[in-house]
Amino acid sequence: MLPILIIIGYLIGSISSAILVCKAFGLPDPRTQGSNNPGATNVLRIGGKKAAAITLIGDGTKGAIPVLIAHYFGVDLFTLTLVALAAFLGHVYPIFFNFKGEKVWQHF
Repeated sequence: MLPILIIIGYLIGSISSAILVCKAFGLPDPRTQGSNNPGATNVLRIGGKKAAAITLIGDGTKGAIPVLIAHYFGVDLFTLTLVALAAFLGHVYPIFFNFKGEKVWQHF
């Protein structure tokens, strides 16, 4: 069960809220505008507060959904942590976009 939950977490985390919101609002691809970063701050720059807020909520939701799925199956805290980490890694290194996602590590 653990490998399946980790894969689900990673795949859900790989969905780019910024790109989906920009497409829905008819905005340019955030990877090619502003800071070229597909994140809520860049969506704020190119699309305004409403688009950025939806992006931020989407990013939080895609982290919560895999954890809630794992919790539903009654897994332990360690497994929940691994699923959350997988969602985070999917956010930072999304398989759907050649492993180029949020630039979280640039500040470290």
